[in-house]
Amino acid sequence: MSTVYTRPLARLVEQLQRLPGVGPKTAQRLALHILKRPLTEVEALAQALIEAKQQVGFCSVCFHLSAEPVCDLCRAPNRDKTTICVVADSRDVIALEKTREFRGQYHVLGGLISPMDGIGPDQLNIQALIRRVSQAKTTEVILAINPSVEGETTTLYVGQLLKPFTRVTRIAFGLPMGGDLEYADEVTLARALEGRRILD
Repeated sequence: MSTVYTRPLARLVEQLQRLPGVGPKTAQRLALHILKRPLTEVEALAQALIEAKQQVGFCSVCFHLSAEPVCDLCRAPNRDKTTICVVADSRDVIALEKTREFRGQYHVLGGLISPMDGIGPDQLNIQALIRRVSQAKTTEVILAINPSVEGETTTLYVGQLLKPFTRVTRIAFGLPMGGDLEYADEVTLARALEGRRILD
């Protein structure tokens, strides 16, 4: 770290740079902003970080982030218990919940099958999903997994395991609003055609 920073500031910048998407300039800007704030605000931030790390774990049912043994979404009485949406990560649950379109249950795999990174099916929450679907009255499992190479591998693998127990569907991936056909890649266009539906 450059000698332009005094040592405690250098350490702070270094730690902030470890966050995803935070480069040297952003880390420096955040560090300087933190130094300008009152001590009570900085202590509150530090306490929130420590409490989140200590108290937030995973729901024992769906593996979404939760401070309780069973998360709020799994406990909610008004959600459809017969439909499960399978996602790779808790970030996907948050994104889907923002749409307010899905009212069923979730299941977070905790990643994607990626042999290159040493991640196989056993490292993911797949067996728990199979048990859950086979024991419950699940009428549909929706696979909402990104269409990357790892995502496709995971979708096909999980889909094959679930087909004996229930109806398995996948979300349609298509063109973003305002996107031009000429700039879309072949996979996106193929998915857009696959996901077509009758015009209302």
